[in-house]
Amino acid sequence: MSTGAQSRELSRVPFVDLGPSHDSLKSVLLEAIGELVDSGAFINGPQVREFEAAFASFCGANQCVGTASGLDALRLGLIASGLESGDEVILPAATFIATAEAVSQAGGTPVLADVSDTDYNLDPAAAEAAVTSRTRFLLPVHLYGQLADMRALRKLAQRRGLEIIEDACQAHGASRDGIGAGHIGNAAAFSFYPGKNLGAFGDAGALVTASPQVADTVRALREHGQRQKYRHDAIGWTARLDTIQAAVLLRKLPRLRQWNAERRAAAAYYLNRLSGIGDLGLPRVPGGSQPVWHLFVIRTARPEALAAFLDKRGIATARHYPQPIHLTDAYRWLGNREGSFSVSEKLSRQCLSLPIFPGIREEQLATVCRALEDYFARG
Repeated sequence: MSTGAQSRELSRVPFVDLGPSHDSLKSVLLEAIGELVDSGAFINGPQVREFEAAFASFCGANQCVGTASGLDALRLGLIASGLESGDEVILPAATFIATAEAVSQAGGTPVLADVSDTDYNLDPAAAEAAVTSRTRFLLPVHLYGQLADMRALRKLAQRRGLEIIEDACQAHGASRDGIGAGHIGNAAAFSFYPGKNLGAFGDAGALVTASPQVADTVRALREHGQRQKYRHDAIGWTARLDTIQAAVLLRKLPRLRQWNAERRAAAAYYLNRLSGIGDLGLPRVPGGSQPVWHLFVIRTARPEALAAFLDKRGIATARHYPQPIHLTDAYRWLGNREGSFSVSEKLSRQCLSLPIFPGIREEQLATVCRALEDYFARG
């Protein structure tokens, strides 16, 4: 390898690097997996219940039900909360498509509303304007790790007789106005996809709720609708949390607060260093909000050009998300058109996610910031 190639490899800043989080836990994780191999309890092992209890405590919830993915948690949470065929569910146009998929798969009708330009989350005024006589649920998404305005959304739900299900798949440990993710809604769904703030070794998720009835129904639905083996009360799914994922998550959960603190420190570095650079739009943090920075998303007029420049400098980036829900082929049938949700569309055109992960080094953050300064200095 040439000296130049070696230098580029050494200075490369990955978008996500799980190594720093796993290095100090490797022996503990291997021990946990070894114990599972010896026990053979690969399905519904005791680690599932142990993790459910630990994560419920972390979230300040009464109940936690492990699932195979965040999508499963959302879908089953809607069904268990009483969603019926044709019921309308209001959700933001700017989110990952799984939020809408959960509604469709549960038999409901997604109704999109625009997001706020201040936090990129469901705009309470836009949500209220979308309410009809068929609306049953609000489904706010705590996008990028920052909570939606749950106080305003709770007032809206109470005023219009609606239920709230939270998509907290990017918000493990986030809070706003003293309200934690999963505290307001009838239930809240979390994802433990490997790159999330708390990540498994594959797909995994969980639903937290204050309702024993919702938790009991989700436990049945995740396993073919049965509460007792071979006694099926409803049509269900294979949507269990695998024991191996629960074992991994159980060992990683005690580190989550520290990992979130490291993400906050990285975000603070970016916010300080990048202020006033070029046309960059930096994420804003409303008063009282404590994001967990699952993603650090900037806005710029030409994100593809900036991403290409950074790639040449050995810096990986991503786009979250380059299409709002209503402009995807999957959901054009909703009848919304370009221009229907101006803030969501502007965000999708301008978004670019910078590297952020626990263990990211200050020199890596500085490398990213220097490259951004160079890009805009060149015009």
